[in-house]
Amino acid sequence: MAIMKIRGGDLDLVEYEFKGFLPGKNLKTLGLEKKRYSLKPVKGTVFVQAPARIHLTVLDMNRFAPDHPGGGGIGFAIQCYCSAEVSCTKKEVVIDYNRAPIVRNFVEVFRNVTGYKGGFRIKVTDHEHKHVGLGSTSTVMIAVATALNQAVGSPLANTQLRHLIGHNYVEETADGNIAFGFETGVGPAVSTYGGMAVMGDELSLVYHHPFAEGMNVYIIIPPTDISSAGTQEFDLLMNKARTLDYRDRELKAYLFLMDLIPALEKGDVRKAGDVIWEIEFRGSKRAEVEHHSFEIYHYMSMLREKRLEFIGMSSVGPSIAVVTELDKKTVEKLIRPLGLKIAIVTKVDNRGLVARQKK
Repeated sequence: MAIMKIRGGDLDLVEYEFKGFLPGKNLKTLGLEKKRYSLKPVKGTVFVQAPARIHLTVLDMNRFAPDHPGGGGIGFAIQCYCSAEVSCTKKEVVIDYNRAPIVRNFVEVFRNVTGYKGGFRIKVTDHEHKHVGLGSTSTVMIAVATALNQAVGSPLANTQLRHLIGHNYVEETADGNIAFGFETGVGPAVSTYGGMAVMGDELSLVYHHPFAEGMNVYIIIPPTDISSAGTQEFDLLMNKARTLDYRDRELKAYLFLMDLIPALEKGDVRKAGDVIWEIEFRGSKRAEVEHHSFEIYHYMSMLREKRLEFIGMSSVGPSIAVVTELDKKTVEKLIRPLGLKIAIVTKVDNRGLVARQKK
């Protein structure tokens, strides 16, 4: 596996080796396995549908790494869904999903924590928008984790599931193994509860509130040849972004607490959009946007000039989320001269994941 260098300053250089491993080999149970759980496997199939997320920014990238979740951040859930269907079996674990290793790894985490000795039959359907900033991996994992939990009688709380996902967050490697990935906890939190969430370090949910109820969300994916995955993502998040957050993390935290949260309390989407626009130029978010060249700033600036209420790039991009009261036809007319097209039409999900039992 590759050895990547993390530089935070002239005297701050660390080498990190991406070590691939087989699913089930490096499990982090967080001490939860020490408790005895009452397991009551249900009959039939548990179905869980979880909304995807728009991840607006990390608070401080100096506080997380591929095997250390955290860093804080903000994001909101959208009505674009992943789902998981889980039923209990005697022993075998059968996974119907094209990214089976990441699911199999969490199954072993879950079984080690709860002491469940049986197997599972698992079917996953994701939203199929990968590596464009909509959080396909984290959304799938919270859907799977919740379905596994409910299938054996719900021994774990939502917070425990989120923490287990965060500390065991993995992505596939080129050789078919898995390796630890980056996780702030924003995705599982907003997928669970809906609306917008503000996260602190160590996956703590600081604040949660409904957001932009009834308004439209348009996902615009500008053309780019820049990768937002793999070693390119590592170089971005652990070097330039880390350095910029040393400088701007206090300002970003102030904007969250003193401006963004009051705007959410008032339901003032335009004010929230002004705060996010300021953050687009601060700290690690600036590095993420510039990763796709200054053209992304150009696109977002032109969208702002059209008086759209809320605009922000999701995660490491290149997806741009636009939240507005305008209908699709009007927005298409506004952005057509800019050379942009709407990729997804949706709304904010303020309900969060939904679970039901199927016989």
